[in-house]
Amino acid sequence: MRIKNRKKFIRGLLIIIAIMSLFACKATLSFNEKNNKSYKTICVSNGETLWEIAENEQRNNDYYKNKDIREIVYSIKNTNKLESSTLCEGQELLVRVN
Repeated sequence: MRIKNRKKFIRGLLIIIAIMSLFACKATLSFNEKNNKSYKTICVSNGETLWEIAENEQRNNDYYKNKDIREIVYSIKNTNKLESSTLCEGQELLVRVN
């Protein structure tokens, strides 16, 4: 392959490098943000629901104070990669504290 317009080729190459650099910076920032979060582990009791855990965290966890209960349920499900709200006795869940 022969380069017909050298300026356009170099400009295109620089744009591609700039875009790749932006993605790399964004990935690094996202990784650092995840590492700065603090979590606690809670063990699910018999008959306990995700909603009850979220209500308890709303009352007792400063991170979740003044947040909507549905937002807390979503956060716990997302953090623990749960597909449904069904919990099992003895299941351990990570809950954000910071």
